Amino acid sequence: MIEILGGGARGAYRFAAWPNREVPAGGPGLYTIWHEDGRFLYVGLAGAGGGSGGLYGRLKSHASGRRSGDQFCVYVADRLVLPLLSRAEIESIAAGRIPFDALLRAYIRRRLLYRFAPLASASEARGLEASLRRGAWRHGPPLLNPDPGAAAVSPRAPSRDGG
Repeated sequence: MIEILGGGARGAYRFAAWPNREVPAGGPGLYTIWHEDGRFLYVGLAGAGGGSGGLYGRLKSHASGRRSGDQFCVYVADRLVLPLLSRAEIESIAAGRIPFDALLRAYIRRRLLYRFAPLASASEARGLEASLRRGAWRHGPPLLNPDPGAAAVSPRAPSRDGG
């Protein structure tokens, strides 16, 4: 299972090509999100609570770039997009002239990729998610949602163009 989730950006699905009909709608599953430069950004669990959206619904929410109700989008906005913005862009967002969610959506669609794996049970999904958040694989913990007890990882600073 880890092989499916851990191949990095190479061969992963691009958010730019969303929607993806291969992603199952129901049942528990796990997904990993990668930056196009290969950084492991996020691991998420979907469908463990019996919700109807499953992996498809969760990844659809992430692809939308809407921060409201989507913690992944908040993390990407705060940690990856905001540092790239100029003072003038930030002021335009604050004044309501530029919609921040639109910038976020563009970044996600242009730069981020995902992998997914349906799992047999919610408990299996929770256990694997916890393990990946702790960094118990060659990619280390995810940049955006590591387990608080995982060793701190210092990411490379992204370039001005988002790379």
